Amino acid sequence: MSTLHDAAPTPGTRVAGLDLPQHVILDGTPLTIDQVVAVARHGASVEIHESALARMARNRGVIDDLAHDAVPHYGVSTGFGALARRHIPTQMRAQLQLSLVRSHAAGSGPEVETEVVRALQLLRLATLVTGHTGARPVTARTYAAMLNAGITPVVHEYGSLGCSGDLAPLAHVALAAMGEGQVHDTEGGLVDAADALRDAGIAPLSLAEKEGLALINGTDGMLGMLCLAVHDLRRLLTTADVAASLSVEALLGSDAPFAEDLIGMRPHPGQAASASNLRRILAGSPLMASHRELDDAGNPACTRVQDAYSLRCAPQVHGAARDTLEHAATVAGRELASAIDNPVVTTDGRVESNGNFHGAPVAYVLDFLAIAAADLASMSERRTDRFLDVSRSEGLPAFLAHDPGVDSGHMIAQYTAAGIVSELKRLAAPASVDSIPSSAMQEDHVSMGWAGARKLRRSVDGLTRVLAIEILTATRALDLRTEAPAAGTGAVRDAVRAGVPGPGPDRYLAPEIEHVVQLVATGQITAAATSAVGQLD
Repeated sequence: MSTLHDAAPTPGTRVAGLDLPQHVILDGTPLTIDQVVAVARHGASVEIHESALARMARNRGVIDDLAHDAVPHYGVSTGFGALARRHIPTQMRAQLQLSLVRSHAAGSGPEVETEVVRALQLLRLATLVTGHTGARPVTARTYAAMLNAGITPVVHEYGSLGCSGDLAPLAHVALAAMGEGQVHDTEGGLVDAADALRDAGIAPLSLAEKEGLALINGTDGMLGMLCLAVHDLRRLLTTADVAASLSVEALLGSDAPFAEDLIGMRPHPGQAASASNLRRILAGSPLMASHRELDDAGNPACTRVQDAYSLRCAPQVHGAARDTLEHAATVAGRELASAIDNPVVTTDGRVESNGNFHGAPVAYVLDFLAIAAADLASMSERRTDRFLDVSRSEGLPAFLAHDPGVDSGHMIAQYTAAGIVSELKRLAAPASVDSIPSSAMQEDHVSMGWAGARKLRRSVDGLTRVLAIEILTATRALDLRTEAPAAGTGAVRDAVRAGVPGPGPDRYLAPEIEHVVQLVATGQITAAATSAVGQLD
């Protein structure tokens, strides 16, 4: 996973093969994961519905009334966090909001990716338009205009503890909306926020009572990264089934354990979906047929009773990851339906403090997904390793080398996969079980959800690479067999061969690995399989 800042997507552009919206209307109803991905990664434009602006204006009136109340109200006429007991005079309240954003824009370290910044800005905007934050319509319009203009505030790797929301990351976005700090333009260039806003015709925000708090108090960073990860892992889980199919076939494994009646004896939905994919991809394989042939005496010609777990148990492991992913998607959906701020304006006009900003629900599933990614990659690497060992590869040359001893074949490709898997195991250690108290013990338990999201992004990248190495290795092995592959696996092999030559003397291997990484990441591997066998789960 690169931490280098990438250029913002051009608003309204379309990516081939992706069924994602080009335009997202924000009306206060929950966003979908696909909408988040469309805006964050592919530059879909946003529009705020007039009904949402009207609702914001009505609820803003509640905040304006409290601003003139003699009784202190948190975030409106008081300080923040451990300083909440100080009543702030009217003439100091604009400075209060300005100081809040400036002081909380305290991130450090490398910049996070454009898609992450756009996701967290979109999700904060989605909460603003619910009206529950009490922010003014002009504030929402400014955020929407920045997204549509491709202005991406600089947000840093470190600064969020995942409680009271992703404070520092969101503060950097708010700071840019005020015309302070730095941003990236659509070309990725680093410019002053004031200049970028001026060039785009956007007036810098001057914050009113409570608005600084409304702009920084949400789980939007960790949720945005969860949405992106869920989207990517859905593709990778199907890719894992494709990779396992290639390996089962090229290692002369059996498809018998994937039979529907056997899988149905353990009715996990993810396991059933994975096994169904394996059956479809392997259907009609001449290599599979060898397990059903009889010798002259009428006995099974194949003497292998059981395949190794990394082949036979692929649906069970891949399926468990699928079920974990669906749980994470459910949590993401609930969070996308949430309006997170503190305090909030309720439907009946009360302004109440609450704890909904705590990131625990999101943090837990971010950690759970990192565990699933590590385990998927671990099983994939074990299948890759089987191809390289003459005692387990069923007649393939050592390391799939052209001339073993002179050539090393895929020996070190497996090292690369093993190194990644080792890191993914470390990344699977949960962040959410940690907590470091802050704000003079006012915030004495935090979720570390942002940290969980950051490591999950690296885990997703690592899983992509490990699966690519398995696919590269398995397709080479298929080419070394005399029988033709199944239609599904053959289509994938052909897709790889379009950019990577077949077996031969050793070549510079890194570019070939990277080529297949891109095929995996862009969905071209799964597209090749589905073109031959139909839609996969």
